[in-house]
Amino acid sequence: MIKIYVVVDFPKWKKKIKNLKNYFKTKQTKFNNHINLAKNKKEFTIFLTNNLRMKKLNNKFRKINKSTDVLSFPLKMKMKRNTYLGDIAISYEIVNKRSKKSSFHHELDKMWIHGYLHLSGYNHIKYKDFKKMSKKENLIFKQLNF
Repeated sequence: MIKIYVVVDFPKWKKKIKNLKNYFKTKQTKFNNHINLAKNKKEFTIFLTNNLRMKKLNNKFRKINKSTDVLSFPLKMKMKRNTYLGDIAISYEIVNKRSKKSSFHHELDKMWIHGYLHLSGYNHIKYKDFKKMSKKENLIFKQLNF
């Protein structure tokens, strides 16, 4: 079971999706109904921000002085019955730009699923890891009818 917390740092997110808390609550419910997870609750935060903040975060934590689409900050903090996985930061401008070829919701969902998989231990440093993560990403996306 997952629990998603949402923090909005950039106002354009709220203009694009009127009720972000409900949006992610719906995603959380669909995810919990379709994906088998361990009995303990897994929690994480989605930080919805902009390119400028993403550039600062990317520079501070990865020493890369440019913006990026999504950043994951794994934490893995165990509590009584919960595990806090960490935080995911997503850039509004990049989601919006990519949505010109699909939809804003589609691109946002791809980003948070990608970030969630990073928090869960997946990476794409090697090609075989990229294929494995990509396959899992697509599976989740299809199962949830995103």
